[in-house]
Amino acid sequence: MHPILIRIGPLTIHTYGVLIAAGFLLGLALAARQAKKQGIPADKIVDLGFYMLIAALIGSRLFFVLVEAGYFLRNPLDIFKIWQGGLVFYGGVIFAIPVAVWYAKKKGLDIWNTADIFAPSLAIGHAIGRLGCFSAGCCYGNPAEGLPWAVTFLDPESLARIGIPLHPTQLYESAGEFINFLILITLRKRQTFKGQLFWAYLLIYSVIRFTVEFFRGDEVRGFLFGNISISQGISVLMFVGAIAGIIAFRKRSI
Repeated sequence: MHPILIRIGPLTIHTYGVLIAAGFLLGLALAARQAKKQGIPADKIVDLGFYMLIAALIGSRLFFVLVEAGYFLRNPLDIFKIWQGGLVFYGGVIFAIPVAVWYAKKKGLDIWNTADIFAPSLAIGHAIGRLGCFSAGCCYGNPAEGLPWAVTFLDPESLARIGIPLHPTQLYESAGEFINFLILITLRKRQTFKGQLFWAYLLIYSVIRFTVEFFRGDEVRGFLFGNISISQGISVLMFVGAIAGIIAFRKRSI
């Protein structure tokens, strides 16, 4: 929709990168604030956040490169242009979780309490990040002629299909993650066991992502069979895992 935020001579600042950074910094600030309330040194949470960011960027970009292997074999230097878009969220999660567990153990942090601290931050950070996707045009939706809220991308530098009314899937997911954030910060006040916010985040997000995928129009994300995408397959596994986690952790807390 608006991929270039500022262009001054040879300097180009992409809206996508700015919003991804803004989402990360806001989420990290909220996590550090919550840690302070619990008597946990904020610097440990900030350091963990940056470790997770590096792992997530590597994982999310790697997954995208694998999906678009043909293009990147022809244009290998473009692998590093992450500010232009092209990150797979689930790839980031898969890489960030083991790094977070490793760091938490190393610094003596309670793993599940730390996961609960970060859960709302992940939701709000992702909500803002999806606005970056909207501005870049990536993760765009199916054609939606006649839909009152359909969006038409006109910027030639947009990654979306140009000149066709599309489902604003980036905004669907952004709104869903914002609602997820509100649910999680409300649940925090009534939390009854460690890990509850983390499992709730995974549960809610898996439903959001599974649903939004039906309206996506970017076929590069890959499919398992028919119209079921790889991300929907991961969402199903995440949903089942979250349900199992909630049941197991609730029983353990009784």
